Amino acid sequence: MTDFHQNGNIAQFHNLRTRSLDELEYELEAFAQTRKVSLILPSLFSELTGPALEGILEELSKVRYVSRIIVGLDRADETEFRRARNFFSRLPQEHVVIWNDSPRMQAIDDRLAALGLGSQEPGKGKNVWTSMGYLISCADTAVMAIHDCDILTYERGLLARLVYPVVHPGFSYQLSKGYYARVGEGKMNGRVSRLLVSPLLIALKKVQGDHDYIDYLRAFRYPLSGEFALRTSMLPDLRIPSDWGLEIGVLSEAWRNLGRQAVCQVEISDAYDHKHQPVSPEDAEAGLNRMSTDICKAIFRKMATEGTVFTQNTFRTLKATYYRRALDLLEVYHNDAVMNGLSLDRHAEEKAIELFSENIMRAGQMFLENPHESPFIANWSRVNSADPALLSELRAAVAADAEEYEAIPF
Repeated sequence: MTDFHQNGNIAQFHNLRTRSLDELEYELEAFAQTRKVSLILPSLFSELTGPALEGILEELSKVRYVSRIIVGLDRADETEFRRARNFFSRLPQEHVVIWNDSPRMQAIDDRLAALGLGSQEPGKGKNVWTSMGYLISCADTAVMAIHDCDILTYERGLLARLVYPVVHPGFSYQLSKGYYARVGEGKMNGRVSRLLVSPLLIALKKVQGDHDYIDYLRAFRYPLSGEFALRTSMLPDLRIPSDWGLEIGVLSEAWRNLGRQAVCQVEISDAYDHKHQPVSPEDAEAGLNRMSTDICKAIFRKMATEGTVFTQNTFRTLKATYYRRALDLLEVYHNDAVMNGLSLDRHAEEKAIELFSENIMRAGQMFLENPHESPFIANWSRVNSADPALLSELRAAVAADAEEYEAIPF
């Protein structure tokens, strides 16, 4: 993606291949002397035995501008937590593993539930939210970055480019979003972004007319990327969705709280590949089937708060418009793949488009039946108002778990 195009909506930073990684990291190390950087890694225990995380830790061990790494660990029992502590012990940075399933953390969840502030469901959103709370309690970090633990093509330049715009003292950006081409194993990937989000936003503009929020989302080259960095001053008021709408939700929060001038996107990788979710057409609560519904609801909810009126007829028209636009884009993607020597299964892609079009209607019906549904976990400002002691007790619980459960070999 070596170009220098600007869309006039949000700032785009490209990799023009004119600067070495060593030079970039040297500058980041100088900035980090006065702007502490912390990294959050939301992880499942199963990812510790996967093909990606070993390489990620090897690369992170060479990064000197990150002061702290917070690992949010999900779906782990006591033995697995002990093994995870040993697995991450190779990191030279200050680091902590938050065992989200520990009795102490479950007790904190119970307190939140009693206040009516608990998360509706476990998952990546809850993991990130808890890790953010821990970071807020540390009260010593200027910039927070986050990326997934299943990136097969990870190299440390990804993180350097991601954090640079929000660490640089001469830049005013508050949030940096990563983008890249989703290509791996000779295939064009990124189905949900290509086949759902892009044509859906085009269809929404066609059906609803000009809308600043739609233009804002369309400005992102890869809106569903899991890599972003932000200045921590916005963390207490940041609402995190607990469902699959996490990435769209964070962008929507930036739209609400910051405005487009404070948001940028950065080209962070030449080749990016990670674990692929199954489509799961037979199960509406799993895989890309569930993800597509949650993403649609997240967009519809945000547009409603901006004054857009939705009806059953609106969603019928939107479904038809989306379907035509998605097929048009599929033709373009196919030709792009052929030109670049990549494979693309047109039958499978059309089946995905058919499923996504049905889920637009499904998400619309769910929105109409329950327009006040909110998957957002209460932001930390509200939690602190309801229970001022909880943040410090969260940090104490993490420390107590680390003291009680010693690391054991993996």
